[in-house]
Amino acid sequence: MNITLVPQRRDTPLVAVKSGDVLWLNGEAFDFGPLQDGDALPADAIASDLFAGPVTRITGILQISLVLPIGAHAPEEARFPVPLVDVPDGEIALPNFEVIAGIDEEAL
Repeated sequence: MNITLVPQRRDTPLVAVKSGDVLWLNGEAFDFGPLQDGDALPADAIASDLFAGPVTRITGILQISLVLPIGAHAPEEARFPVPLVDVPDGEIALPNFEVIAGIDEEAL
């Protein structure tokens, strides 16, 4: 699974967990196992506003664009996230939602 993150100002951070072809977002499961190679599922066909584009399977690998909620004082790594490639099962390490008050962003 490859995930492209699209930062968007929101009030609640995202918790994402991968288990095979199932992606859990803030406790809600989205099973993309039925997608065959070359299939595309439009974002508006998915019952969540956390998908920023279609979910596709290309050469067997799921390609997903997700909204990355960021706080008002999000660190640079969250405002300009790098794509996540070959995401392993388990909790997905996402950039920090917010810079902690009193801590220099460069120190994070």
